[in-house]
Amino acid sequence: MALLENIHGPRDLDGLSPNQLVELAAEVRGFLISEVSKSGGHLGPNLGVVELTIAMHRVFHSPNDPIIFDTGHQSYVHKLLTGRQDFSRLRERGGLAGYPQRAESVHDVVESSHASSSLSWADGISRSFSLTGQEDRHVVALVGDGALTGGMTWEALNNISDDNKRKLVIVVNDNGRSYAPTIGGMARYLNTIRTRTSYRDMYFKSRTFFDGMGRPGQALYRATRGALKGILNRLSSDQALYSNLDIKYIGPIDGHDLQAMEEALRQAKNYGAPVIVHAITEKGRGYAPARLDTADQFHAVGQIDPESGEPVSASDKPSWTSVFADEIVALADTNPSVVGITAAMLRPTGLHKLAEKYPDRVLDVGIAEQHAVTCAAGLAFGGLHPVVALYATFINRAFDQVLMDVALHKAGVTFVLDRAGVTGPDGPSHHGMWDLAILQVVPHIRLSAPRDAPRLREVLAEAIAVTDAPTVVRFSKGNVGEEITAISRTSDGVDVLFESEHRDVLIVTVGQMAELGLQVAARLDAQGIGATVVDPRWVVPVPTSIIEMAAEHRIVLTIEDGVRVGGVGTRIRQDLRAAGVDTAVTELGLPAEFLDHATRPEIFEQVGLTPQQIARDLVDQVMGSRIPVARPLPELAASQRRLPVASQTIGGVGTGASTGATGTSSSSDSNSSSPAATVRKN
Repeated sequence: MALLENIHGPRDLDGLSPNQLVELAAEVRGFLISEVSKSGGHLGPNLGVVELTIAMHRVFHSPNDPIIFDTGHQSYVHKLLTGRQDFSRLRERGGLAGYPQRAESVHDVVESSHASSSLSWADGISRSFSLTGQEDRHVVALVGDGALTGGMTWEALNNISDDNKRKLVIVVNDNGRSYAPTIGGMARYLNTIRTRTSYRDMYFKSRTFFDGMGRPGQALYRATRGALKGILNRLSSDQALYSNLDIKYIGPIDGHDLQAMEEALRQAKNYGAPVIVHAITEKGRGYAPARLDTADQFHAVGQIDPESGEPVSASDKPSWTSVFADEIVALADTNPSVVGITAAMLRPTGLHKLAEKYPDRVLDVGIAEQHAVTCAAGLAFGGLHPVVALYATFINRAFDQVLMDVALHKAGVTFVLDRAGVTGPDGPSHHGMWDLAILQVVPHIRLSAPRDAPRLREVLAEAIAVTDAPTVVRFSKGNVGEEITAISRTSDGVDVLFESEHRDVLIVTVGQMAELGLQVAARLDAQGIGATVVDPRWVVPVPTSIIEMAAEHRIVLTIEDGVRVGGVGTRIRQDLRAAGVDTAVTELGLPAEFLDHATRPEIFEQVGLTPQQIARDLVDQVMGSRIPVARPLPELAASQRRLPVASQTIGGVGTGASTGATGTSSSSDSNSSSPAATVRKN
């Protein structure tokens, strides 16, 4: 790593010779394979942009010239070239983020890491430079070809082309893939350019001819390359895609040819108006295991053996995604109306198995969540039952369509939200913590959160049976835990998981938080406080039995892995007040903050969602609120009394201080019902 270790910033690249740049690119690839195999992360995308990123930093002067990475998963090389070469704790708490992060470097601009937004950022930044007289500054946006399937990209291009005086360079990293191969008409067009014989044959024949003349011929080739490229472009009609947008187009360029990339980028920089540079790259370049991986070419990997590419350790437990993948196929086998929709995430969401068995019943719309949801409404109108599978963080992008296209039209559409709650190492833009608070305001929507694999199968079948309203099934990232068997089920489908002799605290858990609720109940029982633990399975609308049980207890505690502001706990409290039940309610969930990357246990500890913290706060709450319990409490150790009292409401009056994962209270009306209506023992 003789060259890489001496790169402390982009300007350290300026003095390197062409041969040294090629050597540096090889060192960067070796570094990425070695380090990312230890930590896990986005390996394939970054192996494909090594030369491209070096060329961008050679031609443009970041941070004076902001470089914007669409999605941001292809920014590892950028981090290395801007002085961040300690990858030992990549995506771990206190280590480098897996995406650009402003707190890390002035060279990082956009943190959101949701696709197709970079051109809108670039449009706004370049306009601000023009309006404030910063004429010496360029803006560069690196957008993957997959992002071109997102409508926001074309909205931005439409506005960029309306003002051709700004210094804006758009680099299209065309590798034919987003997670998996890019789909749709746009992908087919780019693939035509990428493989067109007329262009490639003339390009390579002309280059071979000049190379055969030695150094003089190579110099002549570079001098005439622009004119030759213009002729070739006209012959192969590669500019047709962008010609009507009135934006200068350069390409296609071999994205792994450093000299060619630099030449193209310098032409774009000197043009003085918006330019598109079309670079063709290979995802997973230089690493055979990635290139041979037909699924996603190592888009994102866990810890792997750097030589073989095989996982270092594999769990024998099924993942939430795999349980859904198998169950949706089973349901489709018996219900021909079931169809799947996803947004460029066929395999990550588990719909690939349905696509393999029923290819005509699965639609991948590309990175276009809004279109996916409204398309689903249309499919429902036509008599089908669409199952829209997305990551929970991405349903945020289609809220208007859920509200106005699905719910308003009473469309029977099921949304399956993978990676709900705390996701861990991918950081604030990927935590699926907003969906419960956002979606529950949608009229007639029904939200479910299974606690284990059998419950996932149950609620998925129940969701698909609903034909007149949107339904949601949300679950976490990672492996499914052990089955948690209920001791009884109410007539409206609420599972009772634990029941003490005395009814002091009713613990209402959401999804996987059932295990935490049971741990809290055990600690309360050891302190002489009786607890009942329930899993509603369907958390919105609030089941009637939850309200009835709350009236029989002295305190209600809700535990969810979504943001607590406007969360399930808030909904339960509102429904209790509407029903005239004044039982105290404590709402536990995630704070309304952007949580940094860390492991799930670390984040739960940070926000106070641990059995120790919750039990201590509850004991203090019981004692501090002067609510008598069913039997005397044993004397508590001083260490158990030192934490602040949790925020609560008793008879509509707030008491205590808000700490950790607890929230505040208010009152309003709400409806109460549940799609489940069976009574049985588990």
